[in-house]
Amino acid sequence: MTTPAGRGGNGVPAASGVAELGAEALAAKTSYGEGALVACDRVVRIYTGDGIEVQALQGLDLLVQRGEMTALVGASGSGKSTLMNILAGLDVPTAGTVKVAGRDIGALGQRERLDYRRRQVGFIWQQTSRNLLPYLTAAQNVAMPMRFCRVSPRRRARRAAELLGALGVGHCAARRPDQMSGGEQQRTAIATALANEPYLLLADEPTGELDSATARDVFAGLQTANAELGVTVLVVTHDPAVSDQVSRTVAIRDGRTSSETLRHDISHGSGRHAVEYAVLDRAGRVQLPRDMLDQLDMRDRVRLEAEPDHIGVWPDEGRP
Repeated sequence: MTTPAGRGGNGVPAASGVAELGAEALAAKTSYGEGALVACDRVVRIYTGDGIEVQALQGLDLLVQRGEMTALVGASGSGKSTLMNILAGLDVPTAGTVKVAGRDIGALGQRERLDYRRRQVGFIWQQTSRNLLPYLTAAQNVAMPMRFCRVSPRRRARRAAELLGALGVGHCAARRPDQMSGGEQQRTAIATALANEPYLLLADEPTGELDSATARDVFAGLQTANAELGVTVLVVTHDPAVSDQVSRTVAIRDGRTSSETLRHDISHGSGRHAVEYAVLDRAGRVQLPRDMLDQLDMRDRVRLEAEPDHIGVWPDEGRP
């Protein structure tokens, strides 16, 4: 039996079927991350130069809810800093979508991107010298972002004093950076990043240049920003003492989220319970931990078996 031209096997016009598929894809795309503050949807970032192509992000998915304090961990070159630069509005994805508070970061024009960096996101660098202007006092550094947003002088002074006090560096208000310790500089940097009341605070290894005691003070400042000021915090860190103190740690490997560790307090104050999960991305991919693969000599391909309540993953027994 011959199917009429332009129709599928069930007699439905082919164009109609394609339209339905397109509508389903659009619905899935628009519903993903609905309600989340940060929604990264299959994000790809490719850098090219001198004939070399580097895929820094390879279809990364990530959701961060409002009010969360989340740590990002991963080896050097895994894509953490690339993701942070995109979220900060300093870079754009090659493919995929990144939304913060409903705004598509990749689609922003130059003026919109500048407004986004000034008002909606704050950023803290690892190097203390990059966070503060050396010739300004702490209070003047905190007030500077508000000047660009045309906040009145009286309100700038009040807001700067409130932030410095909340972060425990009110005594540094009249000091320049060279008159402050490294920890005081970083807490002042947090206050500066919070000056215009952003939705999202990004911190790229903020304790990387500090000793352990000072690092605890700086991390306490980030916790204050999150718990008392209501800012969503995303921090990149290699410091286990930092990642162990947040409720959610996301690991990135080879440009994709590979696992998440969720922590909750155990009753009666006896510590925190942590559970690590592999991340199942929207394409159905799972990155298995390297130590497990090596232990069972899994490579190239694996065998899957469906069980009533789980999926079994087995080494390929037929491999030469």
